[in-house]
Amino acid sequence: MSKNFIEELRWRGMVHDVMPGAEAHLLERMRSAYIGFDPTADSLHIGNLVPIMLLAHYQRCGHKPIALVGGATGMIGDPSGKSNERNLLDETTLRHNQEAIKSQLSHFLDFESDADNAALLVNNYDWMKNVSFLDFIRDVGKHITVNYMMSKDSVKNRISSEASEGMSFTEFTYQLVQGYDFLHLYRELNCTIQMGGSDQWGNITTGTELIRKIGNGKGYAITCPLITKSDGSKFGKSEGDNVWLDAKRTSPYKFYQYWLNSSDEDAEKYIKIFTFLTQDKTERLIKEHQKTPHLRLLQKRLASEITTMVHSETLFKNAEKASNILFSKSFKTDIKTLDEATFLDVFEGVPQAEISKADFENGLDMIAALSAKTNFLASNGEARRALKENSVSVNKEKVSEDYIISSEDLINDKYIILNKGKRNTYIIKVV
Repeated sequence: MSKNFIEELRWRGMVHDVMPGAEAHLLERMRSAYIGFDPTADSLHIGNLVPIMLLAHYQRCGHKPIALVGGATGMIGDPSGKSNERNLLDETTLRHNQEAIKSQLSHFLDFESDADNAALLVNNYDWMKNVSFLDFIRDVGKHITVNYMMSKDSVKNRISSEASEGMSFTEFTYQLVQGYDFLHLYRELNCTIQMGGSDQWGNITTGTELIRKIGNGKGYAITCPLITKSDGSKFGKSEGDNVWLDAKRTSPYKFYQYWLNSSDEDAEKYIKIFTFLTQDKTERLIKEHQKTPHLRLLQKRLASEITTMVHSETLFKNAEKASNILFSKSFKTDIKTLDEATFLDVFEGVPQAEISKADFENGLDMIAALSAKTNFLASNGEARRALKENSVSVNKEKVSEDYIISSEDLINDKYIILNKGKRNTYIIKVV
């Protein structure tokens, strides 16, 4: 083995629980391990990045990673940390989501290699769809007691939670189905390890029990901590919404901004978890950052590494350029190089006024632009005062009252940026 996988996880802060014997088991020879992913959307989000990085480090340490798409379990719903059941998916949607997820995972895992440790994607729907209920309760259910299932934190928390309406039988049996996956992969692919977040410990250990009782073998569990943010807000959410890996759901610019805006404390933790930088490089970078925190070296490197991995170097550079554009000395030229979607991302939330092409045909005088046609400023008098004070800019260049806005000022053939002072920004959209 090229590296000790558990040691690699330890310095990165990615170990929560390791079942006794797992580390020695991994040091003996190449082993297969799997992690399950929920296929209820056609994109993963950054909440999935920790398990993805676990599998990626696993492969880089010379072992074989298996990504399991939970087509069957995705139809049931996992009680861990949730208060509601999931919706049923049809098979066509499931297969579409599976392909989209594989495409995203391939940015981190090598599925195409001829090497023994090439990554593998499996879907538990493929082996669960032919198992009848009677077969399942006879062959699997009889080996796990209700007392054992009730003792799991994921079940206890759900049943005792005031916010929950209780737990259906369907969800109660989730750990049995997940446990059966582990048994199936153990039998068919000699997979001896399951990994996941710390909230999955109960489900994973049910699988190790089934391997012991039915498979007469030994399975191991490895879990990582659940990621939290230093300010108490939920990791992976931006303004309440998921930060997705799919550029259509979360633009590369917004994705980049999410990491760039990390606190110093979080960036120090994230740089270890979400990049492949070596321990030496990481520690040097953290020391440099601590000497000059205002330069935000950690946040910039983190955002660069993860945006390039998830999207591409080109899209990272575009996002970086868009991020720096507001402070650019050549703003007027640079802003015109952004595509419309990125332009709108950069100026999200900035008030807009629309004027017609007919009103713009012969150019737009500054009083009309600031007040008469847009109501950005309350009156023509206020517009004149601002212009006399030299506090008005068109596309970040100061203008006087006699300036006429023309088609040459248009960004993406339709937008003009007005500023009054440093803090007040407005956008005119010519439609």
